[in-house]
Amino acid sequence: MLRLTEVKLPLDHPEDALRAAVLKRLSIADDELLGVTVFKRSYDARKRSAISLIYSLDVEVKDEAALRARLAGLAHVQPTPDMAYAVVARAPAGLVSRPVIIGMGPCGILAALLLAQMGFRPIVLERGKAVRERTKDTWGLWRGGVLDPESNVQFGEGGAGTFSDGKLYSQIKDPKHYGRKVLQEFVKAGAPEEILYVSKPHIGTFRLVGMVEKMRAEIESLGGEIRFSSRVDDLVLEDRQVRGVRLAGGEFIAADHVVLAVGHSARDTFHMLHERGVHIEAKPFSVGFRIEHPQALIDRCRFGDFAGHPVLGAADYKLVHHARNGRAVYSFCMCPGGTVVAATSEPGRVVTNGMSQYSRNERNANAGIVVAISPEDYPGHPLAGIDFQRHWESRAFELGGGDYSAPGQLVGDFLANRASSQLGAVTPSYTPGVRLGDLASALPDYAISAIREALPAFDRQIKGFAMHDAVLTGVETRTSSPIRIKRDAGYQSVNTVGLYPAGEGASYAGGILSAAVDGIEVAEAVALGMLRGERGRAAQ
Repeated sequence: MLRLTEVKLPLDHPEDALRAAVLKRLSIADDELLGVTVFKRSYDARKRSAISLIYSLDVEVKDEAALRARLAGLAHVQPTPDMAYAVVARAPAGLVSRPVIIGMGPCGILAALLLAQMGFRPIVLERGKAVRERTKDTWGLWRGGVLDPESNVQFGEGGAGTFSDGKLYSQIKDPKHYGRKVLQEFVKAGAPEEILYVSKPHIGTFRLVGMVEKMRAEIESLGGEIRFSSRVDDLVLEDRQVRGVRLAGGEFIAADHVVLAVGHSARDTFHMLHERGVHIEAKPFSVGFRIEHPQALIDRCRFGDFAGHPVLGAADYKLVHHARNGRAVYSFCMCPGGTVVAATSEPGRVVTNGMSQYSRNERNANAGIVVAISPEDYPGHPLAGIDFQRHWESRAFELGGGDYSAPGQLVGDFLANRASSQLGAVTPSYTPGVRLGDLASALPDYAISAIREALPAFDRQIKGFAMHDAVLTGVETRTSSPIRIKRDAGYQSVNTVGLYPAGEGASYAGGILSAAVDGIEVAEAVALGMLRGERGRAAQ
């Protein structure tokens, strides 16, 4: 197979145009081309009047060796790489010890799935509930203002990514093509096959629910065990070696290999690890607001007359501004055709995030407009970033009226430094509700100043971005983990043998795909570590 890249065609090209483009690129006759498969498809919308599709294609030809020799040196014609996944280990027969995985978000699920596929029969401990029960509890907050601290947007089967846009793209380096393995497992579990080739694949919440259930069933069918409502309250150590975990109910589970895939909001777990001496460092993250515009405005600005084209779908954006006070302001987790959701996991606090369904057909576009901060902004112990987040989440709860409504303000009023009292053309999507007022005290002064400067700058890139009636909703604080649980080259904690920090909570991922890839890498490290342990015991 050969891979052709940068094949450019008009947006509305006929079906046979791909084959014609391949024949022209390779300078071969029609009967020499045996097959064409789309590996990747993206679009170039820099010229709104002439939007193009950009393809990477895998092609099969007669006498490939001769053609490769003739085309040697062409940058956009290369052999198709082997992207098939091969397991690194197999569990030996009679293996008694089992790895434990804490958390069942994307990282935990893929770690468990890989270990199960290799025969290691993992035990997964999830503090929250199964995904459908968890969905009901989450709606309980959104519709009724009732929070379950153990079953919400942050905690439960599927992790925080279940209630998001379901984005499946990442900028991580992936030389072993583990991202492809993740996407193939998702398709096997019910995701649309297009995620294998579109440049910015996404799934959406409703589809994610069914996929998570199917992946759970496969893990269990391969000998894995999944336990819900099983919060880990303690890590049992012996001479800095993991020996097991203790659950909230007191049960002890022995394990020499524990994967920590708890997500970025397991604050009580972080405190426990810190008390047990696990090496933790404070790290930068970002805070800000959610902003909502009519999706039609974003579509027109990005696609012009092609707005609404079925191939393009709902338009997204990515913006950044470096403010005069030295702060970087940028768009985060942009959700086309989506909603702003209540994402708190702690009573008395308000947190916002964004979510879209697969169709992305809601009336508003939303994104976080966030300001980068660093440990210098919250000096002290390694967990000081958690205290910082909690302070502003509690302030948002207060400004929102104390019933999990979120504080909000129209962009025009925010820029003019006056309180909002009435909505305009944009109806906010956040539930339980939005209480209009003044967001000036909802974040640190330096963040407010930077956002006020950034919004008009963004308007110069997307006309209408600073429209008066666009709505800001606060606060967005869970952009990433405020800590890093440092690990060594073997994926273990730098000072705790047998503990494998993984995914977003340990700051080794940022999104569904990268977390899932990290889960694969950690699973491989665990499998190899367990085999070394077995060989060591056999030698004794």
